[in-house]
Amino acid sequence: MSTRSSDSVLLTVTGRDGPDTTARLTGLLAQAGAELLDVEQVVVQGLLTLALWVRLPGGEALQGLPELARELGVTVDVRAVPPSAEPVGPEPLRYVVTAVGKALGVRDVHALTRELVAGHARVERITRLSETPLAAVELHVTLPPDADATALKRALLALSMASPTFDVALQRESLYRRGKRMVVMDMDSTLIRIEVIDELARAYGVHAKVAAITERAMHGEMDYDESLRQRVALLAGLDARVLHELAANLPLTEGAETLMRVLRRLGYRTAVISGGFSVAAEALQKRLGIDFAYSNALEVQDGKLTGRTVGTIVNARRKAELLETLVKQEGILLEQVIAVGDGANDLLMLEKAGLGIAFRAKPKLREAADTSISAGGLDTILTLLGLTARELREVG
Repeated sequence: MSTRSSDSVLLTVTGRDGPDTTARLTGLLAQAGAELLDVEQVVVQGLLTLALWVRLPGGEALQGLPELARELGVTVDVRAVPPSAEPVGPEPLRYVVTAVGKALGVRDVHALTRELVAGHARVERITRLSETPLAAVELHVTLPPDADATALKRALLALSMASPTFDVALQRESLYRRGKRMVVMDMDSTLIRIEVIDELARAYGVHAKVAAITERAMHGEMDYDESLRQRVALLAGLDARVLHELAANLPLTEGAETLMRVLRRLGYRTAVISGGFSVAAEALQKRLGIDFAYSNALEVQDGKLTGRTVGTIVNARRKAELLETLVKQEGILLEQVIAVGDGANDLLMLEKAGLGIAFRAKPKLREAADTSISAGGLDTILTLLGLTARELREVG
């Protein structure tokens, strides 16, 4: 093969993956004095695709390439890269799109890539995160500097909401995406499958009254603090033993134990910041090995609930404040925090965190959060961190 001085060429190698294929090809290029500009390699079911973008010094630099390709049993396509194809101008915006489901089919991948095309995203690399079956993939994409990433996020959220079988998340590719150090979670309907106050009200025979107050608060007829006071007041006289028995048998959300176990082994700090009750939060803290737990304390006298709380109410604003306090205390950045919740009182906390995740949440919170999980369990968060099935197996 003859090349002109300082030619830039793309070599695309396909064929069976031998133990020394890459080593021998790069060896030939090294002998020719080539400058390596970019490289990508993937092996699927023993078949290799290797792309090498190089700049050659000129002359008959690669005249041994056809013979080496035959010997290796591969095909090498060599194409000159015109100067106009080399990157110029502002760097594109880089994002990672993660799709997670029980099993991803070709229709799912088609729907996802169709939305990416519509949002002007260019797929640069697709990586499989799961083992068999194909259940999680990570797509590295670029967007033009003037592209509307928010619109793309909304489109991917709509796609995820339309399909009950998989979740799609869009994250900015940055130093902090895999540099997270803390995960902060809501408790009721997030870390556990129930609302503790509803179960206490049901046990005391006042569930309908509590539910009516909750409904009024959801419609903006009263603020969270007042709604909590009124609901707790209805529990006056309830034997505290009921609360402790409930806390000892809280039903965990799917994937909660796996998430917390892996986070502990990887050295993450974890916290529950909840508008629920301290007896339940502290029981979960002990059960799951959570580092910090903040919630509302119910006043007890003579073994009965008084119908009052003790101390500052943990509302939406207080949740965000506690998050900031924890970040300062641990000497980390807000960008290194993941916050997870399901309700409107989690919004400020999710907005503070580097990654805010709406978990099986109402539409308004899903739209406001960075990303949403609806189909999978809490262990989906591990996939959003970029962890592969093999890596998860290594940490048990």
